[in-house]
Amino acid sequence: MQFTSEVVEQAVEALSGFPGIGRRTALRLVMHLLKRPDVEVARMAEALLKLKTDLHFCRICNNVSDGELCQVCSNPSRDASLVCVVEDFSDQMAIESTGQYRGVYHVLGGLISPMDGIGPEDIHLQALLDRVQQGGIQEVIMAFSATVEGDTTMYYLARKLKDSAVKTSCIARGIAVGGEIEYADEITLARSLQQRTPYSV
Repeated sequence: MQFTSEVVEQAVEALSGFPGIGRRTALRLVMHLLKRPDVEVARMAEALLKLKTDLHFCRICNNVSDGELCQVCSNPSRDASLVCVVEDFSDQMAIESTGQYRGVYHVLGGLISPMDGIGPEDIHLQALLDRVQQGGIQEVIMAFSATVEGDTTMYYLARKLKDSAVKTSCIARGIAVGGEIEYADEITLARSLQQRTPYSV
């Protein structure tokens, strides 16, 4: 693809680095941005920059937050004895959108994947185990996608919690095997949470 402008080429290169966006789609996005008012493009650029400068991670659950604590952890009406463990904040948002869950969360920031060189120490598993050890948690719900990595992480976590007094459960397999939680519809997610089953090793 030949460009008459290095500025356009750099913008296409930057946008094509996003997942699922090839160079042709990136070029269409660049052309769209060129037609938008300067103030709108500046607002978009500022919002993207704030993702790296103003965004924090909750010191309790590792979810994205505007401050030291996320809105869930700082909400006194949430049931802190019930912790739903998810891979990433997009899964937390999907579960939250069901309106069926009133507990709190723990965001791992990934899943165990030996094939990719990701072990338990590379995600926020120890922070979860520390939360359990501090007391007050009665149940840990493992809400992972039905993938090899999700099952591996679930097995590892269940083994770690086996000797504790905490009940360990996983969401019901209303989510299709190989499916991603963030793409599941709200009814399926709500049913999966309501029909969660004990997980034993």
